[in-house]
Amino acid sequence: MTVPGVLEQRAVEFVGYHDLDGRPGFKLAMQRRGDRWYLYLGHLWHRGWSIVDVTDPRSPRLCRFVEGPAHTWTIQVQVADGRMVTALEKPNEGWGVDPGLPFEEGAYIWDVGTDPEDPRLLGHWRTGGTGTHRNFYAGGDLVWMTANPEGFAGHLLAVVDIADPTRPTEIGRWWWPGQHVAGGEVPEHDFYLHGPAYVVDGRAYLGYGRVGMVILDVADPTAPALVGRVSFGDLGSVLGCHSAVPVGRGLVVANSETILEGTGDPVNYACVVDVADERPRIISTFPLPRPEPGTPSASYYAKGGRFGPHNQHHPQGHPDLAAPGNRVVMTWFNAGLRVFDISDPYVPEEVGWFVPEDPRERRGTLPTTLVTQFEDVLVDARGYAYCTDKNHGLFVLRPEGGAAPGDGSA
Repeated sequence: MTVPGVLEQRAVEFVGYHDLDGRPGFKLAMQRRGDRWYLYLGHLWHRGWSIVDVTDPRSPRLCRFVEGPAHTWTIQVQVADGRMVTALEKPNEGWGVDPGLPFEEGAYIWDVGTDPEDPRLLGHWRTGGTGTHRNFYAGGDLVWMTANPEGFAGHLLAVVDIADPTRPTEIGRWWWPGQHVAGGEVPEHDFYLHGPAYVVDGRAYLGYGRVGMVILDVADPTAPALVGRVSFGDLGSVLGCHSAVPVGRGLVVANSETILEGTGDPVNYACVVDVADERPRIISTFPLPRPEPGTPSASYYAKGGRFGPHNQHHPQGHPDLAAPGNRVVMTWFNAGLRVFDISDPYVPEEVGWFVPEDPRERRGTLPTTLVTQFEDVLVDARGYAYCTDKNHGLFVLRPEGGAAPGDGSA
């Protein structure tokens, strides 16, 4: 296994690496069982999920790859309370699956508590449409699905009860006006809920695409109700608002997702939103990462591939994950992993980064230029950050002092 070298690095230690048997990972989830720490990964170019033992983060061990359904995106995964929820979705064109082939959709519910290295399939929830994207499961009986049922434009929120995981049941649904085309509504946008609906204290915070960031009252999960919304206008890519993560102190960090390579997108954003009075307002934006002096590219735009924000660490109240705090850890595609300090939420400061050498072997169809494209990040309660890439394996990193989000300041 060839371990990539380091291109740029500040205040982030390169701890470990695993090639994942040539299957680049995408989204990440984690659980601790006894004295073992397990990482669960969805995949972009392969149909299925991997389980990696990261008890020793310097020497990750691939436990197994679980085959998924053919011609299906199996890129999203959530784990809590000994259960795993894996999204099933029709792939977008250009992502290595020929259009028109039969696919599976919805989400599988698994038992990963009995044997964390050998998931046992319990149930399957279907949307009746193209499937689910980034879902939210923080334990208990409810999964907050980012679903695309038949008759709707784009994804909406579906609340699914898995008290009996063999018979998942939808109990609630919410969408933005215009999405229900089968009911005569006329959509205003092409991109709606990206997900997840990040749920905490009876509120759900949603990156709702071109609509912006939405806050819902979900105290009654059968009847979600709109509380507030902030629009980002025409900033960002065509996808709009990608993520909205509450970080404590009445603050949410929201970001877009860069879609086009090079300079093709308008300005993409990561920003701090004040939600203390539930009338959300943007109070600051994150600084734009720049390459270190002496690196091959004068700017990340010139490097090739996508440049801009993608995924933040999602704590989700999970005891095995780093809690919210003053540090925000975020992937930035060809700029690798970036660490920001929001101690002063009006003046976010970039305090660390890690960018590996570009991949040497193409594993998937994208990006057009073979460069680093960090996708997801998850930080465990020990302070280790795990990152995936379109054409690399799994990176294990540690922000300086282990001070990822869990600095106890929330």
